[in-house]
Amino acid sequence: MASRAPLTILLAGFVAGFLAVLLFHQPVGAAMHWLGWSRFAPFSMAPVPPLGVPRVLSLAFWGGVWGIVLAAVAAWLPRRPGAFLLAGFVFGIVGPAFFAWFVLAPLRGQAVAQGWQATALLRSAVINGMWGLGAALFLLLARRLRLAR
Repeated sequence: MASRAPLTILLAGFVAGFLAVLLFHQPVGAAMHWLGWSRFAPFSMAPVPPLGVPRVLSLAFWGGVWGIVLAAVAAWLPRRPGAFLLAGFVFGIVGPAFFAWFVLAPLRGQAVAQGWQATALLRSAVINGMWGLGAALFLLLARRLRLAR
């Protein structure tokens, strides 16, 4: 039974991160697109190499992977719900956003940190921060339902 608990927590993290992309990350991106603040359309079904899966599902999968990381570090984050949600927001910026800016962009031949354009950095930070908030919210829900401790 003890060996199942960590696996359950990591599975809850994946589900939380996956859902956070669909219910937080992409809707915030949709609002920004609708307001003219972003040229990238949300919920894109365009195929992503190398497997050709729809972009939104690729993002949700990687959101799930980052959700596993969030669930793994949750023990070191504040336990109070409000503080945990704030920590999730910050994690979304420090984890996925920084990784995209400083690791993925150079690997893809793109400018580091979106060329240091303030609006692009802010947009990315907000969208990824909202993903983190959503993932933290779903992890709190999993705790309350005793799916993950």
